[in-house]
This record gives sequence, C-alpha cells and structure tokens, in this order.
Amino acid sequence: MWQPEPDWVALPGGTGTSTVGVWRTALGGRPVVVKRLAAPQPGDPASLSDPSHIAYWRREADVVVTGLIDATPGLRGAPASVEEDPEGVTIIRDWVEDAASSGLFLALCLGRFAGADLPRPRFLARTLMRDRVDRVARNGGWPTLDRTTVADVADHLWRRRGAMLDLLDGLPQVPQHGDPTGANLPGRSGDEAIAIDWGTLGTGPVGGDLGYLSLSSREGFEPLLDAYLLGLPDADRDQVVLGAQVVAVYTALTRAEWALARAAAGEGALASKYRHPSVAPHLRTLQRQFPHMEALLQL
Repeated sequence: MWQPEPDWVALPGGTGTSTVGVWRTALGGRPVVVKRLAAPQPGDPASLSDPSHIAYWRREADVVVTGLIDATPGLRGAPASVEEDPEGVTIIRDWVEDAASSGLFLALCLGRFAGADLPRPRFLARTLMRDRVDRVARNGGWPTLDRTTVADVADHLWRRRGAMLDLLDGLPQVPQHGDPTGANLPGRSGDEAIAIDWGTLGTGPVGGDLGYLSLSSREGFEPLLDAYLLGLPDADRDQVVLGAQVVAVYTALTRAEWALARAAAGEGALASKYRHPSVAPHLRTLQRQFPHMEALLQL
C-alpha cells in the first residue's frame, strides 16, 4: 500500500474526492511537492471515471503526462512527473515560489490562455460549471440563504440556474484553468503565470476564469476585465462580461451557502454568525457581486 514518507510535510487543502494528500519534501536537494491521487473503487461515483466530468480522478496526471500545458501562453505548468501503480498515481512537481502577482497580471494571463490553441484530448473538463451546480442541487440547493436578506434574489437565481447554464453553453468555449485563485497561480516566469492544480483544466465559457478569479482578487471587476481583454483582444466584451458574471455570482452564492450552513449548525441565531471568521469573508465577497446579481436578474 502506498504511504507518504515520514519526513514529508503535509500541506493544507490536500484532500478531495480523489486526492489522498499533498506534501512538501526534497528529492536530491530539489524542493518538490508530492500529490497522491487514489483510483476509483467499486461503489464510487461514476463521475470519477468520466473524463469530461469535473470530478475525473486522474485529469491532473494526464495533463502532466501529455505535456499539454508545458508551453501554453499566459499560463503554464511547473516541471512535473507521474508515477503510477494499481492503487493510483503520484504526481511530483517542482516547488513553485510565490511571486505575489497582482490580480491584473493574472487576469491578463488568463485572457492569453483563453486564446491558446490548446489540443482537445478527451480528459478535458467540458461541463465544469454545470457539474458544480448539479453537485449543489444534489445537496439541496441554497436552503440556508433562504434565511438571509438575499433570500428572494437567491431563490430567483436558483430557479433560473438552467437558463443561466444554457447561456454559458452558448458563449464561445475557450481553454480555462477552472480554479484560478491566487493560490493556484503562484509563480511567474517572464510574461507567464506558473499555475498548479490542473485537475479542472478544460474548456468553458469565455470570461469564466475571469469571474472565478475576481472572487479572490483585491482589484475591482472593471480593471480585471480590461486586463483579461488585453490578453484576449478579439473577444466580445459583452460575452466576456456575461460569462464572468454567471460564474462569479453562482460561485459566490454557493460558497456563502456552504459557510452559513456550517455556522448554522451551532447554537444561536444565524444573523449572529455573519461576522464569524469562517463566514464573513464569503459574505463580503457576495456583497461585491450585487451589481452582477442585479444584471443577471434582468436577463
């Protein structure tokens, strides 16, 4: 049975549907990160074995093996290798130092990556936002938001989720990282950002990555939009805005629901939990989406 070495240092956030763990160590004096992915077992969800689904278990390993993002514009991966065994795969990649890149630089890089001539192997995620919303639906939607001041808006947008996803499907489908947070885009090499965690690499609506990035960026949406369009100058501005708005709003609402639902399990009124450290950041992010929510209500 595969086991991490005793002297490896576990890194936070290293668990998921197929992720056993993530560790930092050194091999021959070279700092590296080791990520272990477990193969699906009998009885596991079928989505883990579906190459087009967001949950496909070995997408990141396939990305490394094929060298798909070794030289792409805007974003590229760090040097990495893959070791396979009957129980799963182990990804070993170079440690990437944090370059503290601005949101504007990352938005520019995402725009350039969206314009990449990326091959379309079968393991790319192709229904990423739809898969995420479907997962929320299986968990009951956004019931905790019904107890907040955004209840009416959240209810309307939840009932309109199918139409919104159809709008995304109708936009130009471009290469996307799928989880472009500052933590997943830590490095920089010249004009390219060095990205990690390629488990959601795929194609999606133009502007989708921009909307996701905007949730964790200090910069306002308009400057980020301008930077993205600078990297993808042939894109239609209105289409980019629509893709970003739908992704940002539905992601922000889902994160707020998740945080509030966890807090609601404790004693006391829900409103008393709004300033809790595990809840407040998600609510602040949600507040920043109010102009986008208003725009979507008009559709």
